[in-house]
Amino acid sequence: MTAPFAQPLVIEPALALLEFSSIAAGVLAADAMVKRAVLQVVRAGTVQPGRFLVLVGGTVAEVEEALKAGREAAPDALADHIFLPGVHPEVVRALDGGRLLKPDEALGIVETATVPAAIHAADRGVKGAQVNLMEIRLADGLGGKGIVFFTGLVADVEAALDLADAALEAAQKVRRVVISQLHADVAAVLRISTRFGAQLNWTFSTHE
Repeated sequence: MTAPFAQPLVIEPALALLEFSSIAAGVLAADAMVKRAVLQVVRAGTVQPGRFLVLVGGTVAEVEEALKAGREAAPDALADHIFLPGVHPEVVRALDGGRLLKPDEALGIVETATVPAAIHAADRGVKGAQVNLMEIRLADGLGGKGIVFFTGLVADVEAALDLADAALEAAQKVRRVVISQLHADVAAVLRISTRFGAQLNWTFSTHE
């Protein structure tokens, strides 16, 4: 049996993502969204710490209509949301689990309080600066936070972080940093994974 989402994630041109503090409310909202709009992509499920995400993609008008339905269905449980009428393809690639491994350049990191904020930061940064979107990580293993990694020349990475920072509200921000010359040892482990457990598994397997 083929996995239901075996094909690469394709979202164009519009994306919306809603984050709910209640799982029950999130399921209710997801149902309302797909009943109101004709969508090309629908993803929904739980993430840490006990939140529910709904991601949809398709035409601008349909995605915007779905977003309205989701917001109306459970406004008291809506923690955050994002609507990108022209989402950058690199953001979609990163959301699909793609990693662009060039951490030996300058590294910029944006840490956010919510998943939608991380996606917004990634989209703004990669659209406005000549940077590589190395990775987006969302919620699980992060206590519900989001984190975005940009690489490139120092000035470009700084520009991307400035754009990302300007796009976010104060409550959505956790921290931003630029490392102008990433040490080779740190670059090597980031090439494996930004998850500590994955690095341990790789280390053990190479010494068995």
